[in-house]
Amino acid sequence: MTPDPGTAERGSSADWPGAANTLGGEPSAYLRQHAGNPVHWRPFGDEAFAFAAARDVPVFLSIGYAACHWCHVMARESFEDRDTADFLNANFVPVKVDREERPDVDAVYMAATQAISGEGGWPMSVFLLPDGRAFHAGTYYPPRPMPGRPSFRQVLEAVREAWLERRSAVEQNADTLARGIAAAQASAAVRLDAPAPDLDPELLSESVRTLARAEDDAGGFGAAPKFPPSAVLEFLIRHAAVASGTAEAARALAGRTLAAMARSALFDQLDGGFARYSVTRDWSVPHFEKMLYDNAQLLRVYVHWIRLGGTAAYPAGEAAAVAGSTADWMLAALGLAGGPDGEGPAALASSLDADTVVDGVHAEGASYLWTAGELAALLGPADGAAVARLMHVRAAGTVSADGSPLHPGRALSGAEDQLWQRVRPVLRGARAARPQPARDEKVVAGWNGLAVAALAEAGAVLERPELLDAAGRIAGYLERVHWTPGRRAEPGRLVRVSHGGTAGGIGGLLEDYAFCAEGLFALYAATGRTRWYTLAEGIVAAAGTRFAAGGTLRDAAGESPQVLNAQGGRAGMDPFDNATPSGAAAYAGALLTSSALSGSAEHRALAGNILSLLPPLAVRAPRVAGWLLATAQAALAGPLEAAVVGPDTPQRAALHRTLLSSPSPGLAIALQDPAGESGAARVPLLRGREAAPGGAPQAFLCRGMVCRLPARSTGELREQLASMAE
Repeated sequence: MTPDPGTAERGSSADWPGAANTLGGEPSAYLRQHAGNPVHWRPFGDEAFAFAAARDVPVFLSIGYAACHWCHVMARESFEDRDTADFLNANFVPVKVDREERPDVDAVYMAATQAISGEGGWPMSVFLLPDGRAFHAGTYYPPRPMPGRPSFRQVLEAVREAWLERRSAVEQNADTLARGIAAAQASAAVRLDAPAPDLDPELLSESVRTLARAEDDAGGFGAAPKFPPSAVLEFLIRHAAVASGTAEAARALAGRTLAAMARSALFDQLDGGFARYSVTRDWSVPHFEKMLYDNAQLLRVYVHWIRLGGTAAYPAGEAAAVAGSTADWMLAALGLAGGPDGEGPAALASSLDADTVVDGVHAEGASYLWTAGELAALLGPADGAAVARLMHVRAAGTVSADGSPLHPGRALSGAEDQLWQRVRPVLRGARAARPQPARDEKVVAGWNGLAVAALAEAGAVLERPELLDAAGRIAGYLERVHWTPGRRAEPGRLVRVSHGGTAGGIGGLLEDYAFCAEGLFALYAATGRTRWYTLAEGIVAAAGTRFAAGGTLRDAAGESPQVLNAQGGRAGMDPFDNATPSGAAAYAGALLTSSALSGSAEHRALAGNILSLLPPLAVRAPRVAGWLLATAQAALAGPLEAAVVGPDTPQRAALHRTLLSSPSPGLAIALQDPAGESGAARVPLLRGREAAPGGAPQAFLCRGMVCRLPARSTGELREQLASMAE
């Protein structure tokens, strides 16, 4: 018999079999953080929704992630409070979701939250019908009312009252919202069975002008909170590499933003790596979680800035130091042991927490903050005072009462840099002795794919072979743990998440397939190992079967019926960048590379279909369409196909390095496998390409099936690359 929810009081949900917090056995670090709450949390799935239907109560859905500061705050204030937990348990079925493991769940309920409340963020708090449709939502709720924001208990009581007294209105709201989400997705649908319109280069130039008008005088775009615009920067750098009337404007705009971030508190001046965002417009107060996806994207952007040659205001040499320390931080701080050769990380963890637990209390950024007194005690009065002045450490702290992060906010002079390089090892050692933020050790396939691309290109451009080796180990982990090859007519399958070397949970999303393929193509270009090319092509093909069937493109394969219900029964696709590039835009980029290396006209046409999303977004909203713009720039500049063949000699290595250092956005590189494999048998671009008479290496540069004479010297090859960029 279903109990009357109107009489539910403290603890009454315990009358139901299985009423308990069931997160203790979950692999997600975020879910396990809540395993000790008195709230009877359940993971997202059919069982939780069936339980809500049997009890005839709403689902309370809470979405967050392990490194989220405000998720910790709401947990401490509300989810660890016994009275709040008892009311929640009695009147709802509470469900916890790790947004990093289930971005499909996060995306649809974020759309609902933004439609209902006008804001979005984490923790996300959503109230659902037992079929998964949302009817009320918000983000963080405090334990007591604040101006413009009710308390969490007030919200719970209001939702319970509406559920009991106005059920038909609640269900009507849920239906209207689901139909609205479905309509929004329909308007952004990509038709894959119609000819794609030609791209207009002027559209990209106008996007640069729009971005320039939105530039903030502190570097970057918009007011606080301020996030690193990684995808937009990639577009600006690619645009600057191709002759146009806005190329120099794009270069200057990218350089100012890159310099501002690198010299700010967003960038960890001691250990390298970037924080998630800044709570101030001038990048001076970071929100301290460090995410793999941010750092992989930014590492690649800074490497591409180096290839472009920098500017006088932000030289390539300064960017090289930022890129190198970011790569080192990624491998040291996020690297997970277990590589097959016993050397270096097997894969990269997801994030470091924003908080550090000090004496049992979560303190935001505690590992990273300094006082003038601490600097003087470590460095001596003179050096301590000089460093405090240089790195903006004052008597009043910017994060805690007296604690501040280190940052110069400008380029250092020669003498200042000498001082900084002298004291930096001492400060690093002192900070390493402090309590450290927790690490979320789940491995996300797509984010590791982003890291493979970044490390491969960093290794090539910075001439650091150990970074290439690390990229290869991570790619090997993805192949070994996350990828199941196809058999007969069945495509391969990529699993999104692994824990402890074992993959589990949902299949990869479109972004996972696209980011992994992109990374593997970059690794093939840098190494010539045909193993990576073959794996990339398999992933691209599997993505087409999984996400592009039926004439439209979608982000997820619809593994949860509740998610489909919440979006009106329609599996949708979001063309906008979020913390990571749009999956559709990234897939278009992988298709372009595939078409250049394989000659596939089908892949080139499919990329064009996806890029047809761009015209209405390019000028109206370029800040959230950066990767579409970057991919469109690559499509207009190429594909530029380069094949390097001949024996593995210093001459061939020089030709290869010339191509790897080219900033051309449309360049795809095929290298005869140095391990002796028959690359020509696997990589169509190498077929029919042979060494020069006498066996000398040479490079073939082609565009649109029209090739230049083979180049045998780096000078010839540079001239050909320059002429094709005009």
